[in-house]
Amino acid sequence: MAVSTRMALLLTACFLGCYVSVPSLAASGDFLQCLSSSIPSERVLTPSSPSFTSVLVSSIRNPKFFTPTTVRPLCIVTPTNASHVQAAVLCGRRHDVRLRVRSGGHDYEGLSYRSERPEVFAVVDLANLRAVRVDRAAGTAWVDSGATVGELYYAVAKAAPGLAFSAGVCSTMGLGGHISGGGMGMMMRKYGLSIDNVLDATLVDANGRLLDKEAMGSDLFWAIRGGGGGNFGIVLSWKVRLVPVPPTVTFSNIQKTIDQGAANAVTKWQALAPALPEDLSIRVIVQNQHALFQTLYLGGCSALVRAMSSLFPELGMTRADCREMTWLQSTVYINSGDTETPVETLLNRTTSLSTFTKNKSDYVKQAITKDTWEKIFPWFNSSAAGIMILEPHGGRVGSIADGDTPYPHRSGVLYNIQYVAFWTGNGTDGPNWISGLYNFMEPFVSKNPRGAYVNYRDLDIGENTVVGGVTSYETGKVWGESYFGANFQRLAVTKGKVDASDYFRNEQSVPPLLSRK
Repeated sequence: MAVSTRMALLLTACFLGCYVSVPSLAASGDFLQCLSSSIPSERVLTPSSPSFTSVLVSSIRNPKFFTPTTVRPLCIVTPTNASHVQAAVLCGRRHDVRLRVRSGGHDYEGLSYRSERPEVFAVVDLANLRAVRVDRAAGTAWVDSGATVGELYYAVAKAAPGLAFSAGVCSTMGLGGHISGGGMGMMMRKYGLSIDNVLDATLVDANGRLLDKEAMGSDLFWAIRGGGGGNFGIVLSWKVRLVPVPPTVTFSNIQKTIDQGAANAVTKWQALAPALPEDLSIRVIVQNQHALFQTLYLGGCSALVRAMSSLFPELGMTRADCREMTWLQSTVYINSGDTETPVETLLNRTTSLSTFTKNKSDYVKQAITKDTWEKIFPWFNSSAAGIMILEPHGGRVGSIADGDTPYPHRSGVLYNIQYVAFWTGNGTDGPNWISGLYNFMEPFVSKNPRGAYVNYRDLDIGENTVVGGVTSYETGKVWGESYFGANFQRLAVTKGKVDASDYFRNEQSVPPLLSRK
């Protein structure tokens, strides 16, 4: 390990004092011994294990979280059934070793496998729990949290042609984290977020119990559908509602430069996209002084061209811009832009550590003026510039009450913004660029609080402070209300009921709010 357990404990004692309860070296050894009595040895990897580093790196997406100073886990538990997860929780509670849970490694701050502060913890890596069981007649599927979005899409399309699931664009995302935070995607205006289609779940709670929807109760079932991963227990699997898709869908990529009216087209898109027919979704990627309009239509090209000619003539869409394909093919094409890319690429879980990234997010409730867009586009002139992704809301997403799930960004939201910076090496231009653009955008986005999407986790918003062995509710509110709005308090109350001792804890975990009688 780059930072030894002994050094981690020493630094913790020096800097965090009585605020963090840290297990002794003996307790860490006892924890490992406890695991060995309940979990096969090949399922528990310590730093001395030959495959420890390869498994740790297997779903790290950002090289800034794999450095000599990264605080790494005491061990990685790679369960193949629920009893292994239960044992990890019970051993962790008994010996005061906390668990972090990783399904696909897409946590933008890496909190599913590393710590910001010196701490002794273990990782439960769910990659081996990745089964997808489709019930075509019922129109449902049980999917394990370790499965990726791509694996779910592929399994459903092959087992039940004509059915699909409403989830994200990136095929390598683990479903455990993706669903836990909401699950935005190209069909959300038609069918809602991923969480809006969750019917049941199985979870190992902070007491090591295996619970389903009925056993966990309404508050906990509400909390896990949008309250963020790693807060309330370890969700092992989800029962989801599958949604109908036609045999043929149409996809279109149309790029507009500044000289071709990009600012005008984006200005028009803001109010139009959330109000379009729900079979039609258009997202925008701003990059390199142009705007790319990506359109998914649940129907054929002719009908799409007619609709766009009437509703959005600024794009100038023609039949030549359309690509008809199956829905499954569209989930590949949106990223590859190549109709020849095989759908089996959805099964690829390979990661890369070549590029550093930083992400931030916003929500827009009032359309930004064309004059302002003309000031935004120059931010993409520099060599350090990244991208801005605009995801429309409205439709089914906006018709669900803000409090029906923890995801509060529904009523009145036009679209979400994701900012992404990329860089290599130790450069600061990328981080400076995204911070500057984010500050520039403040007057034009949601306020009081400035909203953010929990699946685009951003520690710049705030980090928890631990006082008396539990996370402070007041410090949690700083970031929590950005992610969850008025739902944050209910999440904290639920946390107080199901994990009062704050066992499942990280730098942005929901704090327990205990009721005072």
